[in-house]
Amino acid sequence: MPAFRPRHLCSVAAALVLTFTAPATAATAASDAASLREVMFVGNNWDGTADVIKSTGDFAKIGRINVIPDKDARMAAINADPIKWIYFMAIRNGVGEGHDQFADDMYSTPDGKSVVVSRPSFADVVSIDLATGKINWRFPVSGYRSDHMAVSPDGTRVAVSASTANTVHVLDIYTGKQLGSFATGDKPHENIFTKDGKYIWNMAIGDVNTSLDDPAWDWTKGDRHITVVDATTYKQVRIIDMRDRLDAFGLKDFSDAVRPAVFSPDESKLYFQVSFFNGFLEYDVATDKITRMKTLPKNPATSEDRTTWVNDSRHHGISMNPAGTKLCVAGTMDDYATVVDRATLQEGPLVTASKPYWATVSGDGKDCIISESGADQVTAIDFATGQKVTSVAVGDHPQRVRLGHVQEDWTSPSSS
Repeated sequence: MPAFRPRHLCSVAAALVLTFTAPATAATAASDAASLREVMFVGNNWDGTADVIKSTGDFAKIGRINVIPDKDARMAAINADPIKWIYFMAIRNGVGEGHDQFADDMYSTPDGKSVVVSRPSFADVVSIDLATGKINWRFPVSGYRSDHMAVSPDGTRVAVSASTANTVHVLDIYTGKQLGSFATGDKPHENIFTKDGKYIWNMAIGDVNTSLDDPAWDWTKGDRHITVVDATTYKQVRIIDMRDRLDAFGLKDFSDAVRPAVFSPDESKLYFQVSFFNGFLEYDVATDKITRMKTLPKNPATSEDRTTWVNDSRHHGISMNPAGTKLCVAGTMDDYATVVDRATLQEGPLVTASKPYWATVSGDGKDCIISESGADQVTAIDFATGQKVTSVAVGDHPQRVRLGHVQEDWTSPSSS
C-alpha cells in the first residue's frame, strides 16, 4: 500500500532470513500442500453448520461440519446468566431476523486439520477438529456478540470483531490464545489484513438495528469509521471517517457506515459498500479521497421503506477477480448479483439471486461465488461473461463463504 512503506532495514533482515531458511521452508510447504485439498467453507448461520464444497468446477458438496457441538453447554450457560440471556434474545430478534446466529465467519488452519468459526449468538470463536468434529479451543469475545473475521496472509492469526464491545481480538489460529486487541468505532464489522500482513483495516458500521433510517437521523447510528492498526503491535496507525470524504464528494445524505470492502491487487484503491446504497464507492488510499461512485440498478419490487431492509443493508457483498479487472457485487435487498468492469464501472447481466449476502472468489479465480441466504444455496457467476455458472444447495441461511483447506482424504466427521 502506498501509504505504508516498509522500512529498508526490515526488508534487508527479512531477505537474509529467507536466504537461509527458504529451502527447508519450501520443502515443508510442498510436502504439506501435497496432502491438502482446497475447498470452500459455507457458513450456514441459522442452523449452525458449515458445508464444505469444491473450490472450483461444479462446486459439488464434499461434506458438512456441525459448528455447535457444544450447544447444550452454551445454552445452559446463557440461561444461567440473565444478561447473557437478554443479549442472546436480542440477537435472535434483531440481527438474526427471528433466528439464532451460529456460524458467521470461518477459516481453516494452514494444515487443514481444523476450522475456526465465529458464533455470534454464543459470543465466541471456536476451533473445530475437522477429523473428529470436536472443539479444540474456545475463545469468548469481549461483550456479547462475535462477528466478521479475517485471517493473516500466512494463515496463523485470525482477527474477530466483538461487536458489542467495540473491540477486535487477534488470536493464534492454532491455540486460540489472544495475541492482541484494539479498539474500534461502534459495532466493528469487516476486517481486512493487507496482503503483506502488516496492517489490519476494521470497518465499524454503527447501530444497524434501529428504525431511525432516514438520512436526517443518520447521526444517531453511532461512531462509524475505519480503524487501521499495525498487525504486530496492534497500535492505531490511522483513522478514516468516510463522513468527510463523502461530503467532499457531494454525498452528504449517504451513510458513512462502511460495509463489505475489497482492495485492488496493489492495494491503492478500496472499493466499499455503505448502508442503504445500491452500489459502491472507490476510495484512493494515497490521496485519501473518494474518486468514483457506481450506482447499480434498483429492483422495482424492492420496497423503498428503509426500515424493511435487513440490518440497514441494501447491497452487502463485494469481491474482485485476481487480475483486478472485474468486481462482483451482491445486491442483497434487490435480489441479484452482477459483475462490474472495474475500468468503466459498467455492470453486466443482473443475475437473479435470493437475498445474496456475500461475494467471494473461486479457487481458480474464474468465478464469483455468492451466498443466496434466501434460497439456501451458493451460486457461481463467471467473471468473464457475467453469466450464472451453477448453484449448489447448502444449509439454512448461508452467509460467509471462505476458501480454505482440508486433508486430501477428508470426509465429514461422524458427529456432524
